[in-house]
Amino acid sequence: MRLNLALLLILACTLSAEDQPYRYFLSGNPADASVRTEPGFLLAGGGADVDQAFRWFLDKAGQGDIVILRASGADGYHAYLAKLGHPDSIETFVFLDKQASSHPTVLEKLKQADGIFLAGGDQWNYFRFWKGTPVEDAIHAAAARGVPIGGTSAGLAVLGQYSFAAQHDTVTSATALADPFHEKVSIGADFLSFPSLACLITDSHFTRRDRMGRLLVFLARIRQESTCATVKAIGVDERTAVLLAPNAKPQVAGEESAFFLTLGAKPDIRRARPATIPAIQVQRIDASGAGANYILRVDKGAIHSSLPSGSPYR
Repeated sequence: MRLNLALLLILACTLSAEDQPYRYFLSGNPADASVRTEPGFLLAGGGADVDQAFRWFLDKAGQGDIVILRASGADGYHAYLAKLGHPDSIETFVFLDKQASSHPTVLEKLKQADGIFLAGGDQWNYFRFWKGTPVEDAIHAAAARGVPIGGTSAGLAVLGQYSFAAQHDTVTSATALADPFHEKVSIGADFLSFPSLACLITDSHFTRRDRMGRLLVFLARIRQESTCATVKAIGVDERTAVLLAPNAKPQVAGEESAFFLTLGAKPDIRRARPATIPAIQVQRIDASGAGANYILRVDKGAIHSSLPSGSPYR
């Protein structure tokens, strides 16, 4: 009889865990750390992670409690971060549905977080699960109290005031340039809205996946449809990260480059017509601080570059 009761208790616990709207992983101390944090943003371009960038992030977080948010995968960042520093804890929440965004445990851990990082995956899941929920509010509150925020790939895509939402899957540069209003050019606004990232959109895997064309279209759409007098974008290459801190110039870390784009003039783009976009200022910076300043424009879907190579990148 005792054995049967024990089996029932184990089964009840298993069912309870399976009923949770999230999966949870913990490495380190489950208690709330008391550390001093500094604000900042880690914008990672995807691919291999950049050690220097994550050491910067852990230091900004005071080596305290790091919370990883994702909608797929597991505890992949735990061993990596533990090797780079000595955080008090690393906790990962894998969201299985939107209910997790109102769960008391998730919200309490975000309230105690000293650093929040959004992993890669599918950013449309982040829109579906987090937008307009207490999790969105909790991330904003964390940033307001000086907690560093980071993201890679899909996690990077949702950090600006404007985001490529990927509601209808990804979009190539060719598709976006041919029709700036194609259904795959799905742009979300004011999901995560940080003052220092206002009127900004980001993109990842940048040069490797030839995403300049689509980022130019994203800029044009935002400039035409929003109240932003100037819109900006940051495209980050794989194995590269941009580190943003208050009152400091952007720092690029890693193996490749980051691209900082600015569009001031209002374009006249139309549905089912190839894009025509006036001059976009581009600054490319690599980890050494070297790079180039140049201008891109789009005429009937074709990108024209002021670089001697004629390339939109180098």
